[in-house]
Amino acid sequence: MLKANAIKNQSLHFVRLMRLDKPIGILLLLWPTLWALLIAGDGKPDMGVVLIFVLGTVLMRSAGCVMNDIADAKFDGLVERTKNRPLAQKAVSKKAACILALTLSLLAFGLVNLLNPLTVQLSFMALFLAASYPLTKRFFAMPQAYLGIAFGFGIPMAFAALNNQVPQVAWILLLANVFWAVAYDTEYAMVDREDDLKIGIQSSAITFGRFDVLAVMLCYALTLTILLLVGQQLNFSIYYYLGLVLALVVAMYHYWLIRHRDRKNCFRAFLGNNWFGFFVFAGMLAHYLNAG
Repeated sequence: MLKANAIKNQSLHFVRLMRLDKPIGILLLLWPTLWALLIAGDGKPDMGVVLIFVLGTVLMRSAGCVMNDIADAKFDGLVERTKNRPLAQKAVSKKAACILALTLSLLAFGLVNLLNPLTVQLSFMALFLAASYPLTKRFFAMPQAYLGIAFGFGIPMAFAALNNQVPQVAWILLLANVFWAVAYDTEYAMVDREDDLKIGIQSSAITFGRFDVLAVMLCYALTLTILLLVGQQLNFSIYYYLGLVLALVVAMYHYWLIRHRDRKNCFRAFLGNNWFGFFVFAGMLAHYLNAG
């Protein structure tokens, strides 16, 4: 009985290490990938490819979280929000965490190998971005922008998987995702700003300083502007633009939440970005469902 409980507790530590108990990261990775799959598949993407990308997103987000905690093991214990993470508490060893990250990455690579060679080639860049992102917080004033590239790299991979090429619209969508990531991850960074200043970690919330709220809203505006241009380029119908309007409502609500820089409300705004991504996707889906 005691052994069974010990195994259960250790399993829960691994679940927390992979952040499977906090699926918001999976969703923020998944929405832009689904945008790309819809466009690349002209509204009817191969469901086998979609399944591979969904599973791959879960695996790579989990691997990225483990890699992040390995890199930040010395810092997480000093930050209020992260002090109870498994590696910070030494509930999981670094060796076990490294084995887990490697296993998850290999499983994701196994899925990618079911796709065409171009997608496989792009997957190496995706892995590099995921592994190197945690290090950018040591020296780069805007690690959130790097995160946007890492979180959005499923976009060119989706086009490669379905069309065996990466057209211009894929890179435009990736740029939109970079601005969106800077918006939502700055909200996230506003929660940790005081702790990050103490330990010397870089973040956009620190870089923007007293202009942080303005910068977040500007990034939302740029995201929506780029998505608007994508819709015009692809001759999307009114349904897509209604989705963008709903995403704009979400962004405006986030302004109301973060305007006083309250930690809890900034975190609520970060979590609410799931709806921003969903409404963009819903608008795209509605367009394609009504196109025929």
